[in-house]
Amino acid sequence: MTVEERIEQSQTRVFKAVFPNTTNHYDTLFGGTAMQLMDEVAFITATRFSRQRMVTVSSDRIDFKKPIPAGTLVELFGKVTYLGNTSLKVRVNIFIEQMYSDDREKAVSGEFTFVAIDQDKKPIKILK
Repeated sequence: MTVEERIEQSQTRVFKAVFPNTTNHYDTLFGGTAMQLMDEVAFITATRFSRQRMVTVSSDRIDFKKPIPAGTLVELFGKVTYLGNTSLKVRVNIFIEQMYSDDREKAVSGEFTFVAIDQDKKPIKILK
């Protein structure tokens, strides 16, 4: 399988409903909750791509463009954007969807760097 095919097959989409227990006093999704969800989707994407043990080593610039209101649906979309020897990067975008209309817009984007590790937690090559 080519790298491009692996990238395509490892793309990850997760949908969530934004319920009041995940929102702040402005009735919008907590930023920390958004970041947690993004890291989880990035981890799944990285693992699906490499099929190895992967750990987050950094999050690169997370841009919050729009608040995410309670009562909306969100789609988190992860895709591998860079491949090194032992590391890779995954871009995650969060899109807001209104529950009862076709309105959809990008709210948050960020990139996460992962490293493949062995059983001793030492970096190893991603593609052997």
